[in-house]
Amino acid sequence: MHSAAILAGVFLSLLHQVCPQEIITSQYGETIHIPCGPQDSRSEEPFLIKWKYEDKVDGTSGDLLVKRKTNATITASDEFKGRVSIGKDDSLLITNAVLSDQKTYTCMMVMISDISEHSMQVLIRKSPETVELTNNPAAVETGKRTTIGECSADDANPAAKLTWYRNDKPLEHDGKGIVITVSETVDASTGLTSSVSELQYSVEKEDMGALFSCGVQDSALRSKAVNFTINYPTEKVSLEVVTPGLLLEGADVMLRCRADGNPPPSSYVFYLQGKEVTVEDQTSYTLTGVTRDQSGEYKCSPSGDTSLVASHNITVHYLDVALSPSGKLVKAAGEPLPITLEKDASGKVTVAWTKNNASLTEEPQFERLKYSDSGLYECKVSMGDLVSTHSFELLVEGAPVITSLKEELSADGAHKVLSCEAEGFPKPTVEWSGINGTNVEESDYVDGRVTHQLTVVPRANLTVTCLVMNNLGMDSKTTEVSSLLVSHIDDTEVKRMDKQDQTEESGDPAKLAVGIVLGLILVTLALGLGYWFYIKKSKQGSWKTGEKEAGNTEESKKLEEVPQKAEV
Repeated sequence: MHSAAILAGVFLSLLHQVCPQEIITSQYGETIHIPCGPQDSRSEEPFLIKWKYEDKVDGTSGDLLVKRKTNATITASDEFKGRVSIGKDDSLLITNAVLSDQKTYTCMMVMISDISEHSMQVLIRKSPETVELTNNPAAVETGKRTTIGECSADDANPAAKLTWYRNDKPLEHDGKGIVITVSETVDASTGLTSSVSELQYSVEKEDMGALFSCGVQDSALRSKAVNFTINYPTEKVSLEVVTPGLLLEGADVMLRCRADGNPPPSSYVFYLQGKEVTVEDQTSYTLTGVTRDQSGEYKCSPSGDTSLVASHNITVHYLDVALSPSGKLVKAAGEPLPITLEKDASGKVTVAWTKNNASLTEEPQFERLKYSDSGLYECKVSMGDLVSTHSFELLVEGAPVITSLKEELSADGAHKVLSCEAEGFPKPTVEWSGINGTNVEESDYVDGRVTHQLTVVPRANLTVTCLVMNNLGMDSKTTEVSSLLVSHIDDTEVKRMDKQDQTEESGDPAKLAVGIVLGLILVTLALGLGYWFYIKKSKQGSWKTGEKEAGNTEESKKLEEVPQKAEV
């Protein structure tokens, strides 16, 4: 019997298996779930399960619970009392996890043919809830290492690792310009750790406006970002002209002196061409009603520090223009008119001329005035935004002059068109003598020029005179107008005779001869009749289309002496 018991113990010890230890991580305050080995590895259902723990730090150990078939008995001490239970899958459940729960837990399963143990190590983790940045200075000075602030993250396990950021870029401790000091404190009751990180930083001017913050490493937790005023001494001074655009004579010019120090100087000295002016609690000074003589160099400096001086050259712009002649001018045609444009400016100018609002390509020159030169002339002299405009109105007058008198045959050959072209100012009137006509036309009066046209049907050769006049004088020209009657009859008879020749060409030679003789007789009669009309009208002195002969020789002479006014 004794030997059998020993063999049974040895057999059971050989069946005893211990699985490798696993690590389970759980969050502080939550329920710890510890499985009792893999469910699929069981060859049979255990008839006894026992949960126990071991604390390798302080060497303590103990039982937690025992389950026989479906009944579980809690054997836990005060530390676990009320917090442990067993799950449906035989896992150990520990509620309200605390740091002291970080132990090694073992599940022992007793089966008919085997005994196995499955151990697991539990780690409790807790992240800090917030990160705070405190003890920030209101202002710091450049060149000095200054405490920027303290970053804290409380109640964490393991202790939170804090990182500092400048404009979202991490800062690293270098022991010189950047010094980061970390301290940790463990809460005796909870075992949780609070971390504090202090940043000392050497500020430069480039840090003006930079944002500093801190956060927990490998976490999204980040403190609010802060910035602070950076004080630094003045190193550079500048002088600027605030007044926009060109500085023109008579304008007010504002000068502003700036220093790059922080805080800036409270007063400045302006050096105004040998004169010194000090301004308090402001940075600007205004020159009123400047003149061209005030162009030159101006300076300024912070009050009490003449080693820092800024300067600025000021140019007061001006544009003086004189145009001769000016106003309204009345000149005689043919006279010269000199144009003088005088310019005195502080820079390069452009000149633009217009006549009656139409652009001219060059300055007008009048060696001999023409009627077409009349008009409103405007000269615009520009220098940037500075513009000076001057003008004169020219009126060229003179007695009228006939520039052309001609006759033209109409396209159908039934009448003639007499054209009389004249120029002068004021506008000349046009009269005809020696003939009456129809369809009187007058062109527009442009550039002192007008054309008068008269449509006539002369039946005899005539001498016609065109007379033009205004209040300054008159002019006339005479032309010989040939008759249309003879040529008209000749053309008709020739055509008729040509037709007769064509019809009688193949007929009796005797009839052809008679026709030719009759044609010659008719031509002779027509020539004689035309000559008679010519002699008749020549005695009268003038001829009107469609009028009958009337009056005696004396009346004819009187009619010749009176000019006949054209119908306009």
